[in-house]
Amino acid sequence: MGIRSSIAWGQPLESGSPVAVDVLVPTCDRPAELAVTLAGLAAQSDPEFRVFVSDQSRGEAAWKHPAAAAMVRVLQAQGRDVRLLRHVPRRGLAEHRQFLLEQSTADRCMFLDDDVWLESGALERLREALDLLQCGFVGMAPQGLSYLDDRRPEETTSFEAWDGPVQPEKVRPGTPAFDRWPLHNAANLSHLSAELRLKPGEWLPYRVAWLGGCTLFRRAALNEAGGFRFWPLLDPHHSGEDVLAQWQVMEKFGGAGILPSGAVHLESPTTVTDRRGNAYEVVLDQPAGALPTSPAQRHSDDGR
Repeated sequence: MGIRSSIAWGQPLESGSPVAVDVLVPTCDRPAELAVTLAGLAAQSDPEFRVFVSDQSRGEAAWKHPAAAAMVRVLQAQGRDVRLLRHVPRRGLAEHRQFLLEQSTADRCMFLDDDVWLESGALERLREALDLLQCGFVGMAPQGLSYLDDRRPEETTSFEAWDGPVQPEKVRPGTPAFDRWPLHNAANLSHLSAELRLKPGEWLPYRVAWLGGCTLFRRAALNEAGGFRFWPLLDPHHSGEDVLAQWQVMEKFGGAGILPSGAVHLESPTTVTDRRGNAYEVVLDQPAGALPTSPAQRHSDDGR
């Protein structure tokens, strides 16, 4: 169906086309940032997508803020299916992501953080890359545009484009693959894209240590690799759950970053101030058989 322009907003909605991507947005105490994130989604034309917003704010749900509510209405007027979910109590980032993953039924699902804006065409570029590369995930590392004048060539020396099919990789601390992580600092990818002289419509896959903020998965690959079902092993105050899930997908199916990155980090202060446990440090030390093999039972009112 594509996007419904403003000329059709007042017309009755027709039955939508099959959804190609489920966009999964976990949020907490960030109404202004959520509004900007939703505005970025409203700028996407193709592919057909559905949005799930799952809120764990301590007060009123973030989507009730006038700016966020307006962007929800824009997406709905465009013909998008927007699901607003209240998911409490809070059991940590990994549990929240697993909850969102369990809502998704599309072949592709994208985890989009609530402080990331997407330029027009970014979602279609990611969809095209995932379908052509046939790996487990592709992503755009969000750029901090306040750093456009801060060039860091020493942090981009590990850049390596994929030459040929994306292959499975094992990433762990101390490996050369892990040392790629500085690539995504500041505005490094914006500088790399300029140096590579990428043309409009052109994109380039490259090797990553992991991707934060904007990652499109083949949903079946993420589920087969375990998703975020490791969450019961973690203290609720943890970080690195996205890193661990991506490493598990990379080992089976491979993963790639995409240049240019059309994702922009809003550079708001983090809401995850207590990071007493790193997910991969905890889970990778578990003996074989310790990880849950099916979604764990939860006791919460999802507020749908």
